[in-house]
Amino acid sequence: MTSRATIQDHDLGRLTQRASGILGTLIAQYIETGEPVSSLWLAQHGDVGLSSASVRNVMAELEQAGYIWQPHTSAGRVPTDRGYRYFVDRLLSRRRDADPPPDVEARLRQAGTMSDVLSNVSHELSVASHHLAFACLPRVAAGTFRRIQFVSLGSTKILVVVTTSDDETVHKAVDLGEETDRGALEEGARYLSETFAGLPLLDVRRAVVQQLRQERMLYDQLRSRALRLASLTLEAMVPPNHLFVEGAWFLAEEVSDGEDRVPLGILRTLLAVIERKDLLVRVLDEYLDGPGLTVVIGTENSSPEMQAFSLVASTYFDGARTGRIGIIGPRRMRYSRAISAVDQVSRAVSRVLVDQTASSEHDRRRELGTA
Repeated sequence: MTSRATIQDHDLGRLTQRASGILGTLIAQYIETGEPVSSLWLAQHGDVGLSSASVRNVMAELEQAGYIWQPHTSAGRVPTDRGYRYFVDRLLSRRRDADPPPDVEARLRQAGTMSDVLSNVSHELSVASHHLAFACLPRVAAGTFRRIQFVSLGSTKILVVVTTSDDETVHKAVDLGEETDRGALEEGARYLSETFAGLPLLDVRRAVVQQLRQERMLYDQLRSRALRLASLTLEAMVPPNHLFVEGAWFLAEEVSDGEDRVPLGILRTLLAVIERKDLLVRVLDEYLDGPGLTVVIGTENSSPEMQAFSLVASTYFDGARTGRIGIIGPRRMRYSRAISAVDQVSRAVSRVLVDQTASSEHDRRRELGTA
């Protein structure tokens, strides 16, 4: 006698085909309606080929494994962030490269400058996804980190001096809110200088932000203080991305949108972040470290104001540098449509900007007589 198969195939490290099918159908239905999905509906309409009782057993196991949950007694189930993650990973594994619609690329080619193109990109993405959309200009290259110094100004104030490899210096006075002895300041500056010397400022800033999150857990007060001082100063040295945002009104529709509605307070916080575009760029910097497509779902976000939302983003290439485009929407977004829109538009904007860069270089060389 063989035992009943569990939903987890431990050899493959993924859900069994039956459980995966039920989970996928449940999530697709919930995304469509916003209402909890019952075992009876799945048995009758989900094309799963199982009785209501059998579906109920699989759903109980999915719930125990953390993929779905029951918001109310006697109600159906809705996906958790883990369920959404499994669903999205399945979508990504089956994704095939596709060219963007010709009309989208044609409209971008008519836009003119890079800023005009990216402003149109945020509009195209917002209309295509029905979510808030953003597009970032490529970040201007910053210098290389050489050393950092902390000088006590008396009481709780510290002068932070950052020097780059080309001897550019930036000074910033920071009030720590607590007194710090000279030895601790020197030790913190020595740690940062030895750790990050020779790295691009942008990489140093990213590493400092990452270590700050880790230090909060390690409770290393001296290192945390040094990282905090460095972060505040490097922020002023790394040129910010110019960010184009459109479609904020779509977020307002999510305030009363079924079981997955967004609390008004969180929506207000996110809208405030959007209003301060430099803050939104900072949020994006935390999640988008490498090239390609990125999907961040709900509580995968480290920022509390983002945990009611999901982020779908991708990089584009202008022939020399990379920038980022994407959308922000509720966790109950139509991920297939969102991923397709972001992926296709990123390909379109890359082609348009690469051609623009090549054309500008050709014109420049012709003017110099070297074409």
